[in-house]
Amino acid sequence: MIPAQFNAKEVEQKWYDYWMKNDYFTSKPDHRTPYTIVIPPPNVTGVLHMGHMLNNTIQDVLIRRARLKGFNACWVPGTDHASIATEAKVVAKLKEEGINKNDLTREEFLKHAWEWTDKYGGTILEQLKQLGCSCDWSRTKFTMDPDMSESVIHSFVDLYNKGLIYRGFRMVNWDPEAKTTLSDEEVIFEERQGKLYFINYQIEGSSEFLTVATTRPETIFGDTAICINPDDERFTHLKGKKAIVPICGRVIPIIEDEYVDVEFGTGCLKVTPAHDTNDKALGDKHNLEIIDIFNEDASLNSFGLHYQGKDRFVVREEIAKELETKGALAKTETHLNKVGTSERTKAVIEPRLSDQWFLSMEELVKPAIKAVLESDEIKLYPNRFNNTYAHWLNNIRDWNISRQLWWGQQIPAYFYGDGKEDFVVAKNIGEALELAKVKTANSSLTTANLRQDADALDTWFSSWLWPMAVFGGVLDPENEDFKYYYPTNDLVTGPDILFFWVARMIIAGYEYAGEKPFSNVYLTGLVRDSQGRKMSKSLGNSPEPLGLIEKFGADGVRVGLLLSASAGNDILFDEELCNQGKGFSNKIWNAFKLIKGWEVADIVQPEASKVAIEWYEAKLQKALLEIEDNFEKYRLSEALMSIYKLVWDDFCSWFLEMIKPGYQQPIDKATFDKAIEMLENNLKLLHPFMPFLTEEIWHHIADRTPEQALIVGEWPKSKPFDEKLITDFDFATEVISGIRTIRKDKNIPFRDVIELRVVNNEHASTYFDSVVLKLGNIVDLVYVAEKVDGALSYRVKSNEYFIPITGNIDVEAEIAKLTEELNYTKGFLRSVQGKLSNEKFVAGAPEQVIANERKKEADALAKIATIEQSLASLK
Repeated sequence: MIPAQFNAKEVEQKWYDYWMKNDYFTSKPDHRTPYTIVIPPPNVTGVLHMGHMLNNTIQDVLIRRARLKGFNACWVPGTDHASIATEAKVVAKLKEEGINKNDLTREEFLKHAWEWTDKYGGTILEQLKQLGCSCDWSRTKFTMDPDMSESVIHSFVDLYNKGLIYRGFRMVNWDPEAKTTLSDEEVIFEERQGKLYFINYQIEGSSEFLTVATTRPETIFGDTAICINPDDERFTHLKGKKAIVPICGRVIPIIEDEYVDVEFGTGCLKVTPAHDTNDKALGDKHNLEIIDIFNEDASLNSFGLHYQGKDRFVVREEIAKELETKGALAKTETHLNKVGTSERTKAVIEPRLSDQWFLSMEELVKPAIKAVLESDEIKLYPNRFNNTYAHWLNNIRDWNISRQLWWGQQIPAYFYGDGKEDFVVAKNIGEALELAKVKTANSSLTTANLRQDADALDTWFSSWLWPMAVFGGVLDPENEDFKYYYPTNDLVTGPDILFFWVARMIIAGYEYAGEKPFSNVYLTGLVRDSQGRKMSKSLGNSPEPLGLIEKFGADGVRVGLLLSASAGNDILFDEELCNQGKGFSNKIWNAFKLIKGWEVADIVQPEASKVAIEWYEAKLQKALLEIEDNFEKYRLSEALMSIYKLVWDDFCSWFLEMIKPGYQQPIDKATFDKAIEMLENNLKLLHPFMPFLTEEIWHHIADRTPEQALIVGEWPKSKPFDEKLITDFDFATEVISGIRTIRKDKNIPFRDVIELRVVNNEHASTYFDSVVLKLGNIVDLVYVAEKVDGALSYRVKSNEYFIPITGNIDVEAEIAKLTEELNYTKGFLRSVQGKLSNEKFVAGAPEQVIANERKKEADALAKIATIEQSLASLK
């Protein structure tokens, strides 16, 4: 029994279990051509959001289509340990339990982190199954799996031995909330309204003051100089003198440097080398003292005097008041400036001097520039992102790869002394000991003498190896999986991680495998709400993905998302899109039920059915060309729209009407078999987008073995087709529409047969006359040489169609109605022609406006001619 309605919930679980049971998602190297995708690994403790829904639906469409096209499709799933995000969650959980991270050893903390990961990790992968994602779950990887971590450590040691990784004391981006350094790419600059504070510094030994403007008055505790431009005549008399820092009373030199812009601010600059990159450069040049005034949480340390322990932003307000009380605050002004914030925690970044590990990028980046921007080995879709990619790689800075965290791969550097250079780099402590013995010439060293660097590596330093490491290619590049599946084919991800991840994977691919990691990068847009706002929990505008699946079905949600998801363009999401997808599911289900409900008999095939089949086969082949072209160009939204129109308009609205048997009459077997064949071809095209619905219908059509399941079916093959069949049918549909319009306007029921006379000025094909007869319920179609008097008429191009009047039509009423319509149209024409005869209007209006008016004029003239012809035939 075929259910009356499509029950998405019941069907989804049934078919996903069936696919899993029959191992359709599993891939092993064989004789076929591989098609490989690696998932952008979501955070291990993450849950499904709308961005994941879009990104993974696109990947599933690509992988299911590849499977249907006969490729050995392999989609590798997995999750990322997400150092900062996960550690923050574990720290917060411990805090709720009254445990301070600082009171734990590394091993104790990691035990809690693994417990958290084991409890919440993988939730998102289970949720992806509800969406229908056909990943090879047997290949699921986690960036902290032993072999994955070993790959990361191998990479670090290798790059260090090549002289590309080094340790440096540098100004870094410090996240005071996560208490770790960040790379430049993890800092988001936001425009914020703040204040500019004008502070007076007294000149030592005089009553004179110098005024300096700053946005951060709390940093005066770290001031070690005031700088003036040597050519600034306003301050010539101050050369060689000293100034006194307000509140703390420190005496600092007044130095000279052309770096100071005489036109900007007050023309002099306070120099705080520990807390500003440019000030650090000035401090190095002039050999200034460096005073770090912040603790790791951005509260002030003992250099902040009576503000010690207070947060920097609290101090900012309080110190402004104290400066004002002491007469040291000249004035404040509102000021708009760019503030660096942490991409993960949203905390305001603090520049901080620190010993960190860096990866030299200058040479590593060259093959990645060539691959995308010169040789076209790797293509970005849409290609406008090439400019973004070029800007970043051509201006790349060394990558700060160390993080002051415990969750992640621990840096494999082992210190054997207190000096900054007293370390060795090795894969494990055993190898480190041997290296340390050689370096120190001390054979009595033991592992007890070694201390491993406490920092962890940046998460991205792990995931940049992802396409290689998931196939074991970093540790064993000669293994069968790596040689078969790498390089992968397509990467689907968001443009927001083009730098963090995509470019770095390309760099790693050329460094370790000597070739690209993938051929194509499909960059999705952001899913926004209907007002264009980014979805967020705080705005409450982000729907719960699993709730959408519950309401509209997975297929409905997939279609809703993809119908408007052009590559690189943001989606303005509205639940109505998913409702449209659900409506499409119902349309297909009802079309299938209609076909299966027909009684089949061995009778002669009607001519209308014969030509309908020929036309639909041609239409399907034309659509297939469009679909293939759109897939080639990664226009998945357009590919789906081509299928949508083919199924909704051509198959359901026209083809089924053309072949439908009369009321309580059977359909001939030849037509029925072809209808099933066409339906099956539609299902094959739809399957990547709507896997559950299509598999359900596929198995209702006939009993199928597991080897005959749709998921492992065969994508329709392209064949030559007659384009003229399609254009001739398009003409025929206009003829049929004209008949339907007259029936509707004149209240002629469809059950009443009518006659049709045609003046074929256009020499239009008569091939579809049998279809016109059937769909127009025409009893007699005759081609004539002259116009027919006493008939209703209409035109299609230059052809004229006449429906002789029967007793059902009131001729006088029809003449009155047409006369009224004629008078209205003539009035409309006069107003349009009035505009076009106005020289001022024609001279001043845009070209498109003039073109629109001329079209209105032409349409009105054609309509008047048709009405006048109809009136003439009635009189």
